[in-house]
Amino acid sequence: MKHLSKFLFTVLLTCILISACQSRKAEKTSYKFPFTTFEIKRGTNIAHWLSQSDRRGEERAKFITEKDIAFIDSVGFDHIRLPIDEVQMWDETGKRNDTAFALLNNCLDWCQKAGLRVVVDLHILRSHHFNEQVKPLWTVPAEQDKFIAFWKDLSDFLHNRPLAMVAYEPMNEPVADDPEQWNVLLTRAIDSIRKREPARVIVIGSNRWQSASTFDQLRVPQGDTNIILSYHFYEPFFLTHYQAGWTNLKDFKGEVNYPGQIVLNSNLPEHQKVYNRDTLIKMMEKPLRLASTLKLPLYCGEFGIYRNFFPAAKLDWYKDMISIFEQYHVAYANWNYKSGAFGLVGDDGKPIQPYLSIVAGKGSD
Repeated sequence: MKHLSKFLFTVLLTCILISACQSRKAEKTSYKFPFTTFEIKRGTNIAHWLSQSDRRGEERAKFITEKDIAFIDSVGFDHIRLPIDEVQMWDETGKRNDTAFALLNNCLDWCQKAGLRVVVDLHILRSHHFNEQVKPLWTVPAEQDKFIAFWKDLSDFLHNRPLAMVAYEPMNEPVADDPEQWNVLLTRAIDSIRKREPARVIVIGSNRWQSASTFDQLRVPQGDTNIILSYHFYEPFFLTHYQAGWTNLKDFKGEVNYPGQIVLNSNLPEHQKVYNRDTLIKMMEKPLRLASTLKLPLYCGEFGIYRNFFPAAKLDWYKDMISIFEQYHVAYANWNYKSGAFGLVGDDGKPIQPYLSIVAGKGSD
C-alpha cells in the first residue's frame, strides 16, 4: 500500500509539473521577426526611460508602453535606439535589476511583434558620463573590467534575439583624454562580444562625443563586416542647444538664425559664422569618407534641437538634415522620441508637428 501511495504521488507530481510547463509555454508568446538582415534607415531614441531618468516603479513602466512602439512603427520608423544606464540595469555589485531587465525585455518583445529593429545602447556608466569632468573608466582598470562584464551579461540576456533585429552599441559618446584609450577599450569590448556572437551587428563611434570632427581617430576592426559606423550631430550648437541649462549657452540671449549667419546683430567672429546645407555636409565629411572607404553602413544615432525658440530656423535645419541623410544614405535616429524638449511627441504622447513628419520621412505636410 505504501508503494502504491508513493507511485500515485509520483504520477500526480509529474502531471502537475507537465501542466505547469505547458502553462508557462502558453504564456510565452514568440513573434516571428519578418526580416533576415539588420538594415536601418530612420528611427528615434527612446530616451529618459531606462536612461537619464529618475522615474521608477509604475511611473517608469507607464512612460513607454506597447502603444508607443506601435505608434513609432505606424508613422514610418523602422527602428529605435534604446539607451540604458548602468545605474538602472545593475546595482553596484553588478547584479541585475530584475524590474529594469523585464522592461527591456518587454520593449524588445513589442519591437519584435511590430517588426522594428533595436540598437541597444549602453548610455551612461557609473564610471563614465560624457558631460562629467571625472571619468574613472579611463584611469581605473577595474572599471574597464566592469564595462566588459556588463556586455557579457547583456549578451547572455540578448543573444537569442534575432541577428536581424537587435544590434549592440558598446557605449554612448566616449570622452577620453586620448582617443587611443577609447580605441583600446572598444577593441576589447568588440573582441569579447565576437567570442559569443560572431555575427551580431555592433555600432561604433569615435572619441569625444561621437563627433563627426573626430571620426578620423576611430580605429575600426579590419575585415569585420557586421559593423555600423555612428556619429552624432548637433551643429550649429547655438541653434541646437540654445539656452540648454547644462551648457554654456544657458544664459545666452542672442537672436539665432539658420540658414545664414548663425547669430544676428552681432560682430563677434563666432556669431558671424554662416551655416547652411553645404556647411553641414562639409562638417560630416570625415564619417562620410570613412564609411565610403570601408564600405560600411553609416548611422547618425543622435541629432536634434532643444525646444522651439526659433521655429523657422528649426524647421529649415530639420529639412536640411533629413535631405542630407537621404542623399548620402545615412541611417538616423533623432534625439528623441518623447519629451517636452527634443521630442517628436510631448510627455503627453501628442505629436509635435511638423517635426515628426519631417523626421519620419513624410516631408513637412
